[in-house]
Amino acid sequence: MKPAFLYLTVVLLFVTARAATAETLLILGDSLSAAYGIPVETGWVALLQQQLATAHPGWQIVNASISGDTTANARARMPQAIDTHRPDIVVLELGGNDGLRGLSLEAMRDNLAAMIEMAQAHGTAILLIGVELPPNYGPRYTEKFRAVYQSLADEYGIALLPSLLDEVGTRSELMQADGIHPNGSAQAGIAARALEYLEPLLQQRRTSPD
Repeated sequence: MKPAFLYLTVVLLFVTARAATAETLLILGDSLSAAYGIPVETGWVALLQQQLATAHPGWQIVNASISGDTTANARARMPQAIDTHRPDIVVLELGGNDGLRGLSLEAMRDNLAAMIEMAQAHGTAILLIGVELPPNYGPRYTEKFRAVYQSLADEYGIALLPSLLDEVGTRSELMQADGIHPNGSAQAGIAARALEYLEPLLQQRRTSPD
C-alpha cells in the first residue's frame, strides 16, 4: 500500500469514528426555536450549540423547528426526523400555535404524547418545553393549557421546562413588537435556561454505557 493511500485511509477512518461517536440533540419546535424575527445565528438554539461545544464537546444540535408549526404538523414530520438524525436527546417545544389558534387541548395533548412515545420507543431522552399563552386568552383556558405539559411530564416521567419564556414574556424590553416572540436580547438567557434543564440528560448520556 502506498504511503499516501495509507494516510488517506487512516484519516477517513478517524473521521468516520468521530462521526460515529457524535451525539445528536434534535429540537422540534415552532417560531420560538426557529429564531423568528431575528438572525438565526443569534437565536437561542445557535447560542446553545456554542455552549455545548464548550461544556459538552461532541454534541451537535439539529434544529428542526418551523415557524407556525402546530403539534399536528410536528407529529407528522417527526418519524422522518427521528429516522434521519437518530437523536440521543429530543427537545419538544410545541403547542404555542395550537393555543393561539384555540385548537383542541385534547388533540394537542394527544399529539405531544404520540411524539413522546415515538422518542421513547427509540430509547431517546426527552426534554418537554412548555409555553405560556397571553393573558387575554382567559385564566380558564391558559390554566388548562399549562396543565397539559405538567401532566405529560408526570405520566411519561420526562424532564419538563415549564415555560421557555419564564422571566422574559412579561418584560417588554425582551420581546418583539408582537408581544409573542422574544427579541435578540432575550436569547442568551433562554439558552442558559434550556441548558440548565438539559444538563441532567447530558450528564446521564455521558455516564451511560455504549
